[in-house]
Amino acid sequence: MRESVQAEVLMSFVVSEELSFRIPVELGYEGRDPFAVRMTFHLPGDAPVTWAFGRELLLDGINAPSGEGDVRIEPADGEELSDVSIRLCVGPDQAVFRASAPPLIAFLDRTDRLVPLGQESTLGDFGDDLEKALGRILAENAG
Repeated sequence: MRESVQAEVLMSFVVSEELSFRIPVELGYEGRDPFAVRMTFHLPGDAPVTWAFGRELLLDGINAPSGEGDVRIEPADGEELSDVSIRLCVGPDQAVFRASAPPLIAFLDRTDRLVPLGQESTLGDFGDDLEKALGRILAENAG
């Protein structure tokens, strides 16, 4: 069984109303951290930067303004299923990215197939449980 979902999306890094440029952004989701998605931004000349935030925030932000803190996501043109604006804030500084909604929706759909929305808290830590069980089995067979 696959335990993660990955995708790459081209987004526009919006410098100003007149200037933006396209950058690759890696989207990541792991079943062991079912509430979060990660976006790794590859800005020219800088090391990649990864932001993690709630999967539900991304889902909500595709259709309506969402987020109150460091991450704000909303339809870019006020229309549902248009481009999506992602605003990341660190203190007074901010970076704005614009992405097409369909690739984000496709990514979220794949995360939902891995861990359905609303069922995140029902997952146990399968990896730790398996490791403990294997340890007990190996110890019993060694003696």
